[in-house]
Amino acid sequence: MQKIMFTFATAGLLMLTGCTSTMPTKPEAAQAPAKVEAPKAQLTDEAKKALAQAEADVKAAKDKDALWTTAADALKHAKDAAKKNDSAEVIKNSKEASDHAKLGIAQKQYPLTTINK
Repeated sequence: MQKIMFTFATAGLLMLTGCTSTMPTKPEAAQAPAKVEAPKAQLTDEAKKALAQAEADVKAAKDKDALWTTAADALKHAKDAAKKNDSAEVIKNSKEASDHAKLGIAQKQYPLTTINK
């Protein structure tokens, strides 16, 4: 009986040893390719000009005490988009900042109150 048990134990160990050596290995070519960084996007010239114009308009409105908070917020969003190199967002937010700064300056020309005519 001991010989039979010894034989089965030996056969079992040989089968387990055989299973571990027949595991397929991953070939080197099947590994994921090395990460290649895509070239970084840069702001377009139009976006740079729009941002510079917005900064100038907001500064002019601030100097005249006519700066709207919406203009300042739009300029902040434009600068954040510039850090991310998102030209479309920079142009959109810069245009909004410029428009609101100009409207703030124009608003200063109106009288504070109107008296019955």
